[in-house]
Formats: sequence, C-alpha cells, structure tokens
Amino acid sequence: MDELTCVEICAGAGGQSVGLEKAGFHHLVALEIDPDACETLRLNRPDWHVVEMDVHHYDGLPLRGQVDLVAGGVPCPPFSIAGKQLGADDERDLFPQALRLVEEIEPDAVMLENVRGLATARFAGYRQQIRDRLEELGYKTEWQVLNSSEYGVPQLRPRFILVALRPEAHKHFEWPSPQGTPPTVGEVLGDAMAADGWPGAAAWTAKADGIAPTLVGGSRKHGGPDLGPTRAREGWARLGVNGKGLADEAPSAHDPVDLEPKLTVPMAAAIQGFDPDWKFFGRKTASYRQVGNAFPPPVAEAVGKQIKAALAAARAESATSAAHLRLVG
Repeated sequence: MDELTCVEICAGAGGQSVGLEKAGFHHLVALEIDPDACETLRLNRPDWHVVEMDVHHYDGLPLRGQVDLVAGGVPCPPFSIAGKQLGADDERDLFPQALRLVEEIEPDAVMLENVRGLATARFAGYRQQIRDRLEELGYKTEWQVLNSSEYGVPQLRPRFILVALRPEAHKHFEWPSPQGTPPTVGEVLGDAMAADGWPGAAAWTAKADGIAPTLVGGSRKHGGPDLGPTRAREGWARLGVNGKGLADEAPSAHDPVDLEPKLTVPMAAAIQGFDPDWKFFGRKTASYRQVGNAFPPPVAEAVGKQIKAALAAARAESATSAAHLRLVG
C-alpha cells in the first residue's frame, strides 16, 4: 500500500493530480484535452503518461485490473449557478464518460469532484442516476460538500465530491476532518508582496486578514485575465487586491505605499494551495485559467488519504480472512 495506481480524467493543470500524488497515488494516465494544461503536466511531471485527448475517445479496457483509483474533475458548467444549469442536457457533461471508464477499468475506488451546484435539489434525480449506476457496477457511494478553507486553503471554494468504493472498503471510509483555521490571504501572500521591496507590503499583509473569494478560471471562450465577476472583485477589494486584472510581477520598491496590487499567476496558484515550485505553461491568461479551474491540491490530498486508508483496511481484512481459512483448512 506504499503507492497505489491512479487514472485521472479531466486532469487540468494538476491540482487534483498533485494532491493524489501526495496521498500516495501514482498516475498511470493523466488525461486532459487542453493543450496548455497538458504542457503544464509534462513540464512538472515528465515521467507521467500525459494523454492529450477528448475523454470520449479514450479506451479504458487495456487498463482493466491495473488501477486502484479512477479520479477526475469533470467540467462544472452544466451544474454551475453562473451558467444555465442544463445538467445532463449540457454537451459538456462528462459524468457519462467517467462512468463508462469506471465500467471499463474496474478500479477499486472512484473520486469525482464538481461545483457545489450539483448538490442542489435541482439535480437530485441526476445524482441518483449516478449512484444507481455505480451501485450496478458494484460500488457504494458517498457525496459530500467540502469547503477548501477547512483544509488549509485560503479561500472558501466549496467542492462537491463523489467517492465510490467496493463494499468491503466503503465500510472503512471516513471523510477527512477539518484541519482548523485557514491561513489568511495576507499570511499566504505577504512574503511574495514584499519580495521586490514594496514599502506597502506590511500594511497590505495586515489588511488582507481574511480568506479569498473563490477564484474563477473561466473557459477559452469566456475566461479573462481577472479574478472573476463583480461580486468576487468586490471581495478582493476588501482584502486590498485589485481584481480587475493580473500583474506580471509583484509590486516593486518604486510603487506607492497605498497601491492596491494585482495578483500574479504564482500568487493565484498559492491561493489555490499549489506548491511554489509548480509551474504553469502558457501566457498569463492561459496560465491563470488553469489555476482558476484547479481543484485545490490540499483538498484532493485529504480525500485521497482517506481513500487509501479505506483500501488498506479492506485489504488487510481480506488478507487476515485468507490466512484464517488456510489455517482452518
């Protein structure tokens, strides 16, 4: 159980990937359609098998019996309150493809994340369809909304997470416990704001004493180099951040003390919980889109560790039973 295997669909820029890696899962495949995000994965993990492909065209049958976990951050627009909430009628709904791959690969565990909108009453029937199909495939399922701020991430960022396990492992699964008070935006970004000698850094750090609004990455058609819609930008302004754009560099020694700074892409990545050494491929807007759409790594790690623990308990139980049968036999 030192390292388990994982196939991840809709891997994006690696938020879930990094978290699952830290939880002890080795990626056999990281599947993603966006070219920039694929380059980000290759840049940071050249040893991973990154597949640049539409998930509709990926065949999971060759991996049957080799995979412990199928995971993915399936697209959120079908369920987002910011969109039309078409659910299953939205062509971007990839839950059917995820279920197809679960059937083909037959992993021991499944982890799929989406926006909180999927948890609303509007989609109760759709959620039940997913649960019913997973039950048919031999899994017990759990749905839960987790706030990223409860796992060390300085933004609320609620995510609706599905975990499905074989019955023998499901009985051992528990959702991760909250990890205490999250760091503030100032605590996370204070050093970065001060790095180039900006004289207002200390005062800014003191003002940025809350958690951030949820970052919004947008799509290739609609994403822009800003921190989200008007309400989100107002939330950033209360923390002393200009959310109307992104900066190329941190504030410098020549900037005024009362500057309302913009975030850089690495700063936004820190707000998502990425480690400082994780690099993003592409120009500023493309890089920020990857950051804004990511699943915070600390949340993926927390859930991944609980999945691993449940699998370990089930396998230990099975081994004990097998040993007992050998003795009595």
